[in-house]
Amino acid sequence: MKNIDNPSEKIIVALDGMDKSNVFNLLEKIPEIIWVKVGLELFVSEGPDVLSILKDKGKKIFLDLKFHDIPTTVARACFAASQTGAEYISLHTCAGMKALKMANEAAYEGAAKVNLMPPKLLGITILTSWTQESFANDLLIDQSIDQRVKHLANIAFDSGLGGCVCSPKEVQFLREVYPQTFEFVTPGIRSLGSDINDQSRVSDASEALKMGASKLVIGRAITQSNDPGYMFKNFCDKLAI
Repeated sequence: MKNIDNPSEKIIVALDGMDKSNVFNLLEKIPEIIWVKVGLELFVSEGPDVLSILKDKGKKIFLDLKFHDIPTTVARACFAASQTGAEYISLHTCAGMKALKMANEAAYEGAAKVNLMPPKLLGITILTSWTQESFANDLLIDQSIDQRVKHLANIAFDSGLGGCVCSPKEVQFLREVYPQTFEFVTPGIRSLGSDINDQSRVSDASEALKMGASKLVIGRAITQSNDPGYMFKNFCDKLAI
């Protein structure tokens, strides 16, 4: 892994479990934060206005709503979401190639309508909470998680998406196949020895970047620590080595 000049650009701080007040307090304490992830919790509780406020504060946004529906509905959702100014928008790759292609085209059209740069659509592969055992028992899928991730990443790439979301455990074998322009955004980042909470396939931040991750999604390890500013700086310092 080559030296990183601006490690804060590699970290997307997940604002899950926070309200608008918590978010503003966090950003005041850590003005160095560049990227934030707005997921279902914050978006549903605070509404789309929170995106405008974050953009006004100069933040880059990963809008992680994981769209998954029939092709027309997914496309219309991406058309609307692309007008918020979010740089990344997530959708489930298993919605299928037709939905992904329509969504990608709709995102370009939506952004152009309001004179914005089009967002990168990121295809969700397999959520980091899944284990091989639960994958087989709950979904009755007779395939390894690695195999399914490879297949879904290929669908995302062939559909023209800008990248995919995968666990740090799958980044290395995916990066051997896809160019740097196809981004891998990895949640499930933990400090060595820390609690993994409800995620299963996790990794240390430095290791994930070394394996080929483009961006790291880090939430509770920063936002729920006793000193979020210190933790954010600590992650940045480790990535800069």
